[in-house]
Amino acid sequence: MRFLPIINYAFNYVIHNCKKMNIDESHALRHSMDVFHFANKIYDSEILKNPLLKTQQNIIMCSSILHDMCDKKYMNEQEGIDNMNAFMKDFISKDDLFVINSIISSMSYSTVKKKGYPELNEYNLAYHIVRESDLLAAYDVERCIIYQMMHDKYDYDTSLICAKELFNKRILCYIDDNLFVTKYSKEVSIHLHNDALKKIVELDKIYEYLQL
Repeated sequence: MRFLPIINYAFNYVIHNCKKMNIDESHALRHSMDVFHFANKIYDSEILKNPLLKTQQNIIMCSSILHDMCDKKYMNEQEGIDNMNAFMKDFISKDDLFVINSIISSMSYSTVKKKGYPELNEYNLAYHIVRESDLLAAYDVERCIIYQMMHDKYDYDTSLICAKELFNKRILCYIDDNLFVTKYSKEVSIHLHNDALKKIVELDKIYEYLQL
């Protein structure tokens, strides 16, 4: 019973902060739910081999929900962390909140490519579960289009082009870049990768129609 209220508070903060910071739907509540969903799937696939994760469940689930609430695309990162901490400090321990901060501030694609993985000791697997959950959720082509339309204010056709460029440059390289370490993510990413390729083909047909 202790676990559920913490998750409720985390989702409530996402709603609150998205309104306050004008975070568009590409990084708002639905995305948090998608990442939370994948985090649960990976957690379930790893718990038998790594029973220590049971003591880190709150950290993993809260991190998956809150991971974009200090995103540099929408706010100053440290200010975002401070605001999140102020909201969540009454619902989760100070030590757990410190780990959550460490995970979400070091898990972005750009940070990993620049600095590599952080050393979080007994929380390394928890970190990868959250990080991989965000990567798996990123295979959504239309979410990328939405970001371009809502955040960068591009028209649909321009947003589609930008989304395809991002997928070719980054998201479709996740597997070749060996960014997945858990068995679940390695397997599921292949299916999501192929689904994204099919989706891009479908969207190309729409783009051709727009050029008529």
